[in-house]
Amino acid sequence: MAEENANEEPAEGAAAPVAKSSGGGFKAWLPLIIMILLMPALAFGVAEFVILPQLQRGLGIKVSASSDGGKKETAGSKSSNAKQESVMMNKLLVNVADTMGARYLLVSLSVVGTSADFKDKMTAHDAQLRDMACGALATKTLADLEKPGERNLIRNELMTGFNNILGDSSVQEIYLTEFAIQ
Repeated sequence: MAEENANEEPAEGAAAPVAKSSGGGFKAWLPLIIMILLMPALAFGVAEFVILPQLQRGLGIKVSASSDGGKKETAGSKSSNAKQESVMMNKLLVNVADTMGARYLLVSLSVVGTSADFKDKMTAHDAQLRDMACGALATKTLADLEKPGERNLIRNELMTGFNNILGDSSVQEIYLTEFAIQ
């Protein structure tokens, strides 16, 4: 009979056994507290050591680890011991692609470099540089030239080509002083 009473459900008037809550207070909030504290540190680590190095490589920014307090030097920044020199390339005239010779692009460039013999290199390779620039510009269609960021792409393409011809990274910046489509 004792076994029968143990298996039976409690009577209507009897109180049901109450389940004890395990954990309580601090233990229930511990995972949330850990996440709140660790997420900013994790985000900083990913940004500093994963995302920023990839962006710098993609944009061609050089980072030098020198004894100047960890300051970063970009490829376009002025070096304290190198004087910047500028060389003009005037009146590059090319046909716009896909216009059957009906439209022209007129471009003048100012090429800036910091090497000691920059002007001499530019003068010595003038024909090659002009040919490379005209070849690169002649591949652009009218639709390409009207895109919002196309001038920056043209600058980067010309800078890469010029540095390949000159054999080093002496070209630091290219300014489009004239850019006319006719």
